Amino acid sequence: MKISTEIGSCAKIIGEQRAVELVAKSGFDAWDFSMFDMCNYDWGNKRLLPTDHPLAGGNYLAFARELKQIGLDNGIVCNQSHAPFPTACAEIRSYLKRAIECTAEAGGNICIIHPDNNKSAQENAQMYLELLPFAKSCGVKIATENMWNWDGEKDQAAPAACSDPESFLAYLEAVNDEFLVACLDIGHAEMRGLNTTAVDMIKALGPHLQALHIHDNDKWHDSHQIPMSMQIDFASVVKALKEIGYTGYFTLESDSYLCGRTPGNVFDGIVSLAKADKYLADMFEKA
Repeated sequence: MKISTEIGSCAKIIGEQRAVELVAKSGFDAWDFSMFDMCNYDWGNKRLLPTDHPLAGGNYLAFARELKQIGLDNGIVCNQSHAPFPTACAEIRSYLKRAIECTAEAGGNICIIHPDNNKSAQENAQMYLELLPFAKSCGVKIATENMWNWDGEKDQAAPAACSDPESFLAYLEAVNDEFLVACLDIGHAEMRGLNTTAVDMIKALGPHLQALHIHDNDKWHDSHQIPMSMQIDFASVVKALKEIGYTGYFTLESDSYLCGRTPGNVFDGIVSLAKADKYLADMFEKA
């Protein structure tokens, strides 16, 4: 079992180029290409703001190639990517093909594209069906992900697209194409109010499950913390992954763990993430 992690959190501190290098030096086998800075989304006003990030400019493919080469020079590959979101924003949707193209250029073979939280399976299927011919031409699979909303009155998560096994399968079946697969966010599946668990989701998804976002939480909030630091039962999660014959990477999305770190101590944090991920991978191999 190979291990990977998102680079978005450390890129905020040291930039993408250095992030890929340090992810390699910390012991990971691969890196997950975070492309959120392709679009500068203003969540308060629900609109895009100008950005000078390379992924938003005309030389975005050259930037993706540069990151790929840094990874290869340091002995790791890009295994998957994460497209910008929310996809409810029409302007962001216009960047999704660019995200798929960058995934291919970086060497990844899966691009996670969020469904619209509040659209039906059929409505989201239309978005994916429009993207799939281009994704296939790039040799990249699209992965949809289990999402959540928030119920302020109950102070807990509320159902959203793909948030429980029945919903997730319905969204996949609405497209019914081998190039649309599942990325299970372990933390999202364990949030109070969604009436499911990561183990339930894993067993229901079976062979559809080809990518992961691994992180820990208090079984209430979307904490995105380092595995085995909070309340998720990772022994049961790993056992379920073994039982379905999962063959993808163990990819971390524990991005909150690096919050507050500086260029001087971010590498220590990445090393800790790699050790935690390797522990899970070893657990999988021994299961």
